[in-house]
Amino acid sequence: MIGRMRSELVELTSQLVAIDSVNPALVEGGSGEAAVAAFVADWGRAAGLGVEVVGDPERPSVVLRARGSGGGRSLLLCGHLDTVDVEGMVDPYAPRINGDWLYGRGSYDMKAGLAAALIAARDAARLGLAGDVIVAAVADEEHASLGIQEVLQSVHADAGIVTEPTELEVVVAHKGFVWSEIEVTGVAAHGSRPALGVDAIVKTGPLLVGLGALDTDLAARPHPLLERGSVHASLIQGGRELSSYPARCLVTIERRTLPGETVRDVEQELDGLLHRCRTADAELVAERRTLLVRDPLEVDPGEEIVSAVRAAAASVTGSEPPLAGASYWADSGFIAAAGIPTVLYGPRGEGAHAVEERVSLHATELVARTLVEVAAAFCR
Repeated sequence: MIGRMRSELVELTSQLVAIDSVNPALVEGGSGEAAVAAFVADWGRAAGLGVEVVGDPERPSVVLRARGSGGGRSLLLCGHLDTVDVEGMVDPYAPRINGDWLYGRGSYDMKAGLAAALIAARDAARLGLAGDVIVAAVADEEHASLGIQEVLQSVHADAGIVTEPTELEVVVAHKGFVWSEIEVTGVAAHGSRPALGVDAIVKTGPLLVGLGALDTDLAARPHPLLERGSVHASLIQGGRELSSYPARCLVTIERRTLPGETVRDVEQELDGLLHRCRTADAELVAERRTLLVRDPLEVDPGEEIVSAVRAAAASVTGSEPPLAGASYWADSGFIAAAGIPTVLYGPRGEGAHAVEERVSLHATELVARTLVEVAAAFCR
């Protein structure tokens, strides 16, 4: 027989998956988070939690609070409401269960993890804890993380757990990223008059070769949990027609960073590349710009929240989970930067951003039970 918590998690995760919450910053016309945020707020009120809706009414986040009696430490649980696109999927908002798997867009990334946090906060409220258990159900994680930034303006906690899918490992580090662009300027001219034209696309060639060499160099500097940093040319734009020399070529670059690497390090790498290319070609005209920065995460394994999650998971699952790193970036980066020691712990599954996405219901239940155990130990 399926237990009460499993049944509730199946129902809640299914309800969340059934609500279209595609991030409109990623997909033109995407529904956004308003509908799913309203559902979460209503669920929280029915569960007896304190509820506050924050941010843009079109892109809201929800803060739910299981209030303690006072004097105890607070625990922040965080999950995001938005999903990526559904192109190529069949019935993406029709949750389907096959054995232990629940299918549908957002099931794995990360509505099951959010459901586990919500159920855990509700159950923790019944334990008579001194401290608060707070759930931040945030908007826009898949793009610019506007939601968690808005939440952190008014919410503080003594520790945090982001319930992104981690395969039941305790993630204490993840990569960051820096998005940049390099614009190369040439001279437009008719294709029949080469003496007048400067081909911006051809001028960009050595820069692309240099990016490849930089990526090779990064492979030689691995992190013990995250393997290597990386750099690649994500997008390239240039030219207007076949019969003209292109006056502009724009390369957009993503650099995945490791703990200890800063935006200044990345800017110096690209400036060094530009200097070498200008030395080889005095006619090269190019400008670098930094577009977006997200810092990597690395929490000290000695932090209490790390040992608390591992101990609680061992109590629930029968074995202590390993410490791990995540190749992706998550809102945990912002939470840690706000001075809140933060780890990631979430369920197993597969298919994040893929045409078939699924999450383990058993693992989701283990996460929820672990979160209750952590709250019981940490918030007294």
